[in-house]
Amino acid sequence: RSGAKLIAPLGCLVSRQKHTLPDLPYDYGALEPHINAEIMQLHHSKHHATYVNNLNVAEEKYKEALAKGDVTAQVSLQPALKFNGGGHINHTIFWTNLSPNGGGEPKGELMEAIKRDFGSFSNFKEKLTALSVGVQGSGWGWLGYNKEQGRLQIAACANQDPLQGTTGLIPLLGIDVWEHAYYLQYKNVRPDYLKAIWNVINWENVSSRYAACKK
Repeated sequence: RSGAKLIAPLGCLVSRQKHTLPDLPYDYGALEPHINAEIMQLHHSKHHATYVNNLNVAEEKYKEALAKGDVTAQVSLQPALKFNGGGHINHTIFWTNLSPNGGGEPKGELMEAIKRDFGSFSNFKEKLTALSVGVQGSGWGWLGYNKEQGRLQIAACANQDPLQGTTGLIPLLGIDVWEHAYYLQYKNVRPDYLKAIWNVINWENVSSRYAACKK
């Protein structure tokens, strides 16, 4: 499922299909040497899978609480829904934001928007990298679209907080800076991981997201 389709089911709990782990659009080793196969396999098949499983459990409990009219239980389940729902949404976007044929710079309307809102691509890249390096603990660095203002913005989110659900920005490009995204290869040197990930950014995907959210 695309990231755009993941948000609505969280509010439609009466009759729904369970969330499932999306397939990667490339092999686990396809992003080497920038992100190695072991990281990708663990990240996708273990970490993302756990968010999916826990989201399904939390939604089932929430459905029961709704049926019983148990508001206390509904409130107590919100953190689990936010964390696991966000983890599912974020990673589903993240996998498509990466490509073995990625890297370089975007083209067309996205590039023009980046120049307009950040001055230059290099300035944008520097700002998003610095923001992502500076995330305390675990979280994400994002490029998002502010629909009200009609401009691009960067933002950091803690833990698995989903960008749109917590800031209102429409997610275009997410950079996962949880240690499980890079530690096996880059140890505790997050800046090295962030330098490498630009070589596999799928600008076609980011551009498609930008075009879709402007409609």
